[in-house]
Amino acid sequence: MMSHMRRLLSLSTAMIVASTAIASAEPSAELIAAAKAEGNLTTIALPHDWCGYGGVIAGFKAKYPEITVNELNPDAGSADEVEAIKANKDNKGPQAPDVVDVGLAFGPQMKAEGLTQPYKVSTWDEIPDTIKDADGHWYGDYYGVMSLLVNKDLVANTPKDWSDLLKPEYAGQVALAGDPRASNQAILGVLAAGLASGAAAGQAAGEAGLSYFGELNKAGNFVPVIGKSGTLAQGATPIIVMWDYNALAAKDTLAGNPPVEVVVPTKGVLAGVYVQAISAYAPHPNAAKLWMEYLYSDEGQLAWLKGYCHPARFNAMAAAGKIPQELLDKLPPAESYAAAYFPTLEEVDANKAAVTGGWDKVVGANVQ
Repeated sequence: MMSHMRRLLSLSTAMIVASTAIASAEPSAELIAAAKAEGNLTTIALPHDWCGYGGVIAGFKAKYPEITVNELNPDAGSADEVEAIKANKDNKGPQAPDVVDVGLAFGPQMKAEGLTQPYKVSTWDEIPDTIKDADGHWYGDYYGVMSLLVNKDLVANTPKDWSDLLKPEYAGQVALAGDPRASNQAILGVLAAGLASGAAAGQAAGEAGLSYFGELNKAGNFVPVIGKSGTLAQGATPIIVMWDYNALAAKDTLAGNPPVEVVVPTKGVLAGVYVQAISAYAPHPNAAKLWMEYLYSDEGQLAWLKGYCHPARFNAMAAAGKIPQELLDKLPPAESYAAAYFPTLEEVDANKAAVTGGWDKVVGANVQ
């Protein structure tokens, strides 16, 4: 299993270079006191089965019981989070999110629109420079690869690649795990399909991905329903394109009812990074900063890893021997990550523009 760890460390070196000096800093007593005085923290778009967020939130509550966590709209997409900040600029009540967890492309967008405030956590130096804003407005939190979650009660032959999904046997079975006009997960699902066709990452892959889903829709194989474990179990979406950590968490949740298989496609293996940010209009800015300190502490990072997400500090923590072997043993095979492509921020932005701008015209399926 140590070879697994070494391969994971090496595969992301080009994209993610982290310091091996493990930080030991803790949030200041002043910050803790100020956060407790505020007494509340409002999050948004954090499903408990996404990246182990149920355990993350429980851990924060256990450490700081004086702070009430208000969870808004767990199933929202990244664009919805951005709109929630805009819509609640002057709202100091429970509908105004203090913090967001959004796709990589949304971090710079929010900063440019003045929707974030800078904050550098105590472990800042261990967050790779390639996935954080130099001024602290947004910073990478975790990553995974795009996969297929398959209901084996309804799908006799498990698809192995994107091209398989076009076969007649998968009629009315394939869904995305979000609206590709708003959900980062769905937008990058389209990018992955485009990469599998041989297109270069960015606008070209976005357009190729749109063409692919247009063909999938015309064939009658695409289902315009947001896929999740419940819709998969009910048979509405027997095959769902989603991040591997979400698929693996769903597999745990379903516990064999129905039996499922998680597949990383042979081609177009796409790695995706998400980022954290604090709202510029956060009603509880100190609680928001303390939340970030918890997320980027050893405890918070390992809580994400328990949810099958590779946290931003994975390399540094692994090099220092801070990751329990039992967590490493539960990760997907290293082979699933060996061919993973980490798109640049520019490529992610170009793909997002192509997909959100062209979905209705090219594919024409109203996902909801």
